[in-house]
Amino acid sequence: MKTYKIYLIRHGATDGNARGEYIGVTDLPLSLSGATNLANLKDKIEYPQVEKVYTSPMLRCRQTANILYPEFSAENIDNLTEYDFGEFEGKNALQLESNPDFYKWTSGQISSPPGGEDSTEFAKRVCLGFHEVVEDMMANGITRAAIIMHGGAIMTLLSCCAVPRRRSLEWTSENGRGYGVLVTPSFYHSNGIIEVTEEI
Repeated sequence: MKTYKIYLIRHGATDGNARGEYIGVTDLPLSLSGATNLANLKDKIEYPQVEKVYTSPMLRCRQTANILYPEFSAENIDNLTEYDFGEFEGKNALQLESNPDFYKWTSGQISSPPGGEDSTEFAKRVCLGFHEVVEDMMANGITRAAIIMHGGAIMTLLSCCAVPRRRSLEWTSENGRGYGVLVTPSFYHSNGIIEVTEEI
């Protein structure tokens, strides 16, 4: 039975990441150190060989794809854009600690920041984006691909769909790192489950 290997790779670091800010829909580029660290990481580890590269349309993901897989013209998947943090966008936890809505959001009392994206809708969107990739691979005979995406999107996707089962925060990954997942069509189409087989 044909299976499909997909590597979920988190983009390189931005200045917002370095400041500990909630950066979702803000279209920041890679920082100079983020781009340098990616290039050094590429020299240090062997990134998986793939037949196609997909990416979130955000600049930091597209730049990461160009560094890690310069031989490919990556295909943008709009549904893999990062979470919209609404009023919390561009702020860090210290700046938000006195905001009662921030406490409600982090404690799970509300499902979205003010003006932000509902967490359930975000999960549905990211899973749909991943499904777009799987369908494209199957339609075009591609068995190995990489997706350059966001840390929050990776965590959300794997907490929804992956085995072994883990909570979202247990699927964190550093910039330029991620996970390899195996998609078995019959299993995936019957219950939407994918298998995490390795870390990058």
